[in-house]
Amino acid sequence: MTAPTRTPKSFDRSIVEGPIPRAVWKLAWPTMLQNVLGGLQGIVDHVMVGRYVGFTGNAAIGVAWQIFLVVIVFIASLFTGMGVLVARFAGANDPEKVNRTVYQAFITAGALSLGVLAPIGYVLSPSLLGLVNATPEVQAEALPYLRIMFVFSLGMLVFFMLGGALRSAGDARTPLRYGIALTALNIVLNIVFIRGLGPIPAFGTAGAAMGTVTAGAILSVVALHRLFFSHRWVVQFHRGMRLSPDWWIIRSLFRFGIPAGIQGVAMNIGGVILLRFIGSLARSAEAQAAYAVGYAELFSLITWTSAGLMGAAAAVAGQNLGAGRPDRSLHGVHVAALIGLGVAVTVGAAFLAIPRTLLGFFGMDDPVVADLGVQLLGFLSVSGLFVTVALAYTGGLQGTGDTKSPLYISIVSQLIVPLGMCGVIDHFGTLQADHIWLAIVLGHVTRATLSVTRFRQGRWRDIKVEIEPASA
Repeated sequence: MTAPTRTPKSFDRSIVEGPIPRAVWKLAWPTMLQNVLGGLQGIVDHVMVGRYVGFTGNAAIGVAWQIFLVVIVFIASLFTGMGVLVARFAGANDPEKVNRTVYQAFITAGALSLGVLAPIGYVLSPSLLGLVNATPEVQAEALPYLRIMFVFSLGMLVFFMLGGALRSAGDARTPLRYGIALTALNIVLNIVFIRGLGPIPAFGTAGAAMGTVTAGAILSVVALHRLFFSHRWVVQFHRGMRLSPDWWIIRSLFRFGIPAGIQGVAMNIGGVILLRFIGSLARSAEAQAAYAVGYAELFSLITWTSAGLMGAAAAVAGQNLGAGRPDRSLHGVHVAALIGLGVAVTVGAAFLAIPRTLLGFFGMDDPVVADLGVQLLGFLSVSGLFVTVALAYTGGLQGTGDTKSPLYISIVSQLIVPLGMCGVIDHFGTLQADHIWLAIVLGHVTRATLSVTRFRQGRWRDIKVEIEPASA
């Protein structure tokens, strides 16, 4: 016999019954704010590393993080599958299935992180760094950073999994509060580990990774304690839950999650290959530093807010489909895209108006790096308009259970179009940085166009989500 499930906090029914714009905004603004604050964490990393190590440290973080994402995104794909199930069951007002789904996602993610990601990532880190044409100086800074991230990433995974579960169930404010705490703790730890304090030596670039994984581990322990012992969350665990896997749920997690995982791997492999093209330029280290700051950090002001809107669109679309109201799902995604466009226009204007000021915050004082960064931000001011629309409609597709279409769209838009363009130019002429920046823009235009077209076809309306009843 399993222990009886405690009565959790009620689901927010305004998501499936109230005004759509209010429902989208209620889920979107906490996630957007959390992602922006989380982006500040990366900005602090780059600012400090740039000042204490130099632009080779900035390039090292950019290269290592891109590689880390390629591997970690497959495990994180479980969270996409989890989000599909949680949103659908929350929309149907079935808390027992919500709790079982999140618990099995937690067990599976832990097993994959400790049993696969940590040992394999540690061993393969040098080979992975060799794939991106990084200079020896950049590789020397990136290797300890990458190994720390691979081996000690479980806390981060658990933290982000719980945040995704709560948002899919309609509670975006709790992840925001914990996200603020995570960012603040991370910044403090990074300041200590990067530059050193008292008896703690300066670890430089590796210190940025140490602060990140330590903060994630501490906050994940606190969050898990609340899951088991608090009655205040819409998701909860209890002591009677068994450690044995529920293969029916796990198959459903992978059914919806694997396409999203392959999509994420494909996109990040595309990013690694793009770094390889950047590494082939005449001033490769300078171009990689400009890319690490301009694209990975400053452009994240658009992509992270858009990712928050993607999560809101997924939750609203999934919950309303679970409640039998697909027209509200359609409306919710449209609203999310409009909000994203407003953000992209505002940030893009800053990219055009004060690019050198923005780059200066990261210690981008080298004239070549600064010029390349200004050039890149000009292209990204346009690209942001399309990527925010693409992410909103991707959220709509994934939230309703259509996780295969975004996979195919990403292969075309993030691999074939930009990498094909760079490859052709590199083969028949001389590849320049502005060619790579243009390829990024064209990839985002393609992704937005295909995502909108696919969602408007409406085939997601017929996708079924079921799991077996809990055994006695």
